[in-house]
Amino acid sequence: MAATEIPVTPRGRLDKRRAILDSALEVFGEVGYPAATVDEIAARAGVAKRTIYNHLGGKENLFRASILDAAQEFHASPLRAARSLPADPEDLRAELLRMGYELVRCMRSERVWLMRRLLDAEIARFPELYEEVQLGGSGEVLDMLAGRLALVANNGHLRLPDPTRAASQFVALVTDRLAMLSGSGTLPLSDSIVDETVSAGVDTFLRAFAPR
Repeated sequence: MAATEIPVTPRGRLDKRRAILDSALEVFGEVGYPAATVDEIAARAGVAKRTIYNHLGGKENLFRASILDAAQEFHASPLRAARSLPADPEDLRAELLRMGYELVRCMRSERVWLMRRLLDAEIARFPELYEEVQLGGSGEVLDMLAGRLALVANNGHLRLPDPTRAASQFVALVTDRLAMLSGSGTLPLSDSIVDETVSAGVDTFLRAFAPR
């Protein structure tokens, strides 16, 4: 009896788009925007060049789409963590540690660092894209965190003259040193360094804004 043939199911539209976006970010990150070609991205994604044009248009649109896709990962988990910060927490330090680790977790993603390095490198060519990612998504996270911190302060757990500034300072305390130590994502971060930095950042924040 002949062996049963298993039909090969072609990848769906969403699978192809995922492969294209992932491959585009990799190629742009490896060779830079000017040197990257749609042909190379198509080969990396395992699709026809025409498929890329049908899904996402030309090279410029492909760059924008790959950056915005990675930016969603960059902002999604910190936004969820900020939104879930209790207004009247039983253990504020534990909640802020959780928030800090969510901020750092996305910083340990290679896709996120590729996106950030590409944004910095191409800010002159795509200033509106830089603004959309940095001021749009990051601004949404800061606004959410500021709003939740204001509620925490209203319940007497913090003293915050300016919740928006405090939110920015919290993010800086738990992430800036790690960004430097990682060389913008080019060097690995040990768990011990992450733990030490996040804990120190949270404790510094609490000392600065503890109620009198």
